[in-house]
Amino acid sequence: MSAEPGDASKFLPLEETVPCDWGRLSGYLKTNGMRVDLERPIRQFAGGLANRNYLMVVNGKPAVLRRPPDGDLPPGAHDMAREHRILSRLADALPFVARALHYCDDCSVIGVSFQLIEYRPGLVIRGADLSPLNDRTDAPGKLSAMMVETLAALYRVDCRKIGLDDLGRPDGFIGRAIAGWSRRGALVTDNAALKALLQDVSHWLSRQLFRERSPTLLHCDFKLDNLILDPQALVPVALVDWDMGTRGDPLFDLATLLSYWAQPDDPPALQRLGQMPTAHPGFWRRSEVARRYAALTGEDIDDLPALRVLALFKLGVVFLQLHRQWINGAVKDDRYVEFARLGEDILLVARDATGGSE
Repeated sequence: MSAEPGDASKFLPLEETVPCDWGRLSGYLKTNGMRVDLERPIRQFAGGLANRNYLMVVNGKPAVLRRPPDGDLPPGAHDMAREHRILSRLADALPFVARALHYCDDCSVIGVSFQLIEYRPGLVIRGADLSPLNDRTDAPGKLSAMMVETLAALYRVDCRKIGLDDLGRPDGFIGRAIAGWSRRGALVTDNAALKALLQDVSHWLSRQLFRERSPTLLHCDFKLDNLILDPQALVPVALVDWDMGTRGDPLFDLATLLSYWAQPDDPPALQRLGQMPTAHPGFWRRSEVARRYAALTGEDIDDLPALRVLALFKLGVVFLQLHRQWINGAVKDDRYVEFARLGEDILLVARDATGGSE
């Protein structure tokens, strides 16, 4: 969802593109009043570790087909129906949300549920690579401020006004998150030492006291490469990957962002994570991000360190899940080979953080 139609570097090579029955898809969409231009090549976007996104032309305009990965999926993950509902409503409240165009739950069409989403071209900063902005000395500071301001804009969304006030189950959100990610972790490991590590962090989290906050809309995977940017102004034109969206404690999104936010003095595991370029000179430190968020939202953040442990716990389990998909043959991407080790190392960082480190 992030590439310019003419920029081939944003797409996988044609020989690496995961095929689909485009003729069958075209026939289905035609019955729903949508015409796919099959004379234009359909390209799969590069980037991402799970869901697949394809650029195609529908009714004369570029659109994105978004679908989950193959194979058995973790509970609650890759929820196209949930994402479609959020994008259908949230686009009315925020200009940087691409509108959902169509959702299909008939798996006989392409083998899985899928959706069509409005295409928003722009710049995506992938992983720790800041080279697209090498000539912008102001980029680290602008990107730091932009991410916090975008998160604060989500905080201010009135879910009732856009018909999302029944999204998710916000009561007991943090407790369910701890229990849920503990269960998911247990499902993807049979290693005794790793099980003990998961239990250590889980038990610590279950003993913490978290503030009761009014629920807000949550993205649940808020980070820089899920933002499509205006390349000059470095402001968002789209926030993508809403398949885990829900309502709950607003600091959970902040903690998620900070779990990805590596600093130069961080442990090696967080440097290897490489999800954002925040270890480059000029980016704010996590403490600055937290203070700015508190100033913009008025929320108390005294339990943020414990919430960051939860976010790191979740992140470690996610990498274990991704590695299990590779083990099971659902994905062939060689990047997944190292994810078991990375997941365990992130869990070790989470356990270390229970001792009071930032």
